Amino acid sequence: MAKVYDRAYFDRWYRGRTRIGAPADVRRKVTAAIGMAEYLLRRQIRNVIDVGCGETPWYDHLLEMRPKIRYVGYDPSDYVIRRFGASRNVRHGSFGELPSLGIRERFDLVVCSDVLHYVNEGEIRRGLPALVRLIRGVAFIEILTGQDSIFGDLVGMYRRPAIWYRDLFAAAKLVRVAPFMWTTQRVANDLAALER
Repeated sequence: MAKVYDRAYFDRWYRGRTRIGAPADVRRKVTAAIGMAEYLLRRQIRNVIDVGCGETPWYDHLLEMRPKIRYVGYDPSDYVIRRFGASRNVRHGSFGELPSLGIRERFDLVVCSDVLHYVNEGEIRRGLPALVRLIRGVAFIEILTGQDSIFGDLVGMYRRPAIWYRDLFAAAKLVRVAPFMWTTQRVANDLAALER
């Protein structure tokens, strides 16, 4: 039976007693990601793409910190599209569908938070090259691995070792610049040795 990301799912994991992703935790992630992107770009960020955005927990924080930012989210959930599509510029699409979505724009900040550990290997391998092409500044790619202590939704989670992701990202020529943050080799070429 396929996992359904409906209102009941988000009520359970983001509003109920088993809540994960408190606003203060999300705010810290958004602040760090904006800071690193602007550090690398040497200017304020202008646009963000959020792949697997769910109910868009980053949206309000981003707009509060950077009111002129352009935001687009992608999510495979019909519920998310109905609820947030028009008001928050969320479009239908999954990680594995990235190559077929026709996204031509490049983004100062690419967000893929709490997604890839629920995505099968084939989809990751299909979507990763397209995700890398979207990066103009930094990508915040939050992934939980088999080595992590995890509280939350374990249904359908792939408990891969961290080295699996490190090797995959290295093959895609992504360079780690901070916790959960990666940039392209082109951007990294401008960094000093100890900035990487």
